[in-house]
Amino acid sequence: MVPRRPAPRQTASQPPASRRRLTARDWADAALTAIGEGGLAAVAVEPLAARLGTTKGSFYWHFANREALIEAALLRWEETGTEAVIAALAPEPDPEKRLRTLFLNATASAAEDSLEVSLLATADHPRVAAVLHRVTERRVAYVSRLFEELGFPPAAAARRALLAYTSYLGHTHLTHAAPGALPRDPEYLESVLETLLRKA
Repeated sequence: MVPRRPAPRQTASQPPASRRRLTARDWADAALTAIGEGGLAAVAVEPLAARLGTTKGSFYWHFANREALIEAALLRWEETGTEAVIAALAPEPDPEKRLRTLFLNATASAAEDSLEVSLLATADHPRVAAVLHRVTERRVAYVSRLFEELGFPPAAAARRALLAYTSYLGHTHLTHAAPGALPRDPEYLESVLETLLRKA
């Protein structure tokens, strides 16, 4: 489940890239933006350089080729979209509050950002498939632990975590593909949570 993705650091108020040294992270963030807008096909060096206000020389300073940039972008997404989210939730001692915050924030963020949908649509790419597999396992395992902390037996916790994650993915997909299919009721997601948290 994802937070809002960091935007590339180049902004109108910043000096042109020629006056500051771009980092590999700048390129990775720009590549993630491009993937969200047009899939992997949108990751092309010259358009990204133009977006960042620099030249191809900056790209080749950091990356050997386009595939290396894609790998860096996917690792960046894994870091910001999973590990950073889990770390941000750590200070909250109440597992139910952590679960509710995670689910509601992730669905809201994914509704505003098409990156996750774009990545799922290119799951046949080996690098994308690998990171999606890792991220899915990590996210589901984390949510399963939250359910265990709430008193569910391990097997039941694992099932509910998978249900929570498939609900998140389904909601994300519908938000971008068929938003009219989703209820307008703002309490819809709360009802999903209540169903997941209900003990038999």
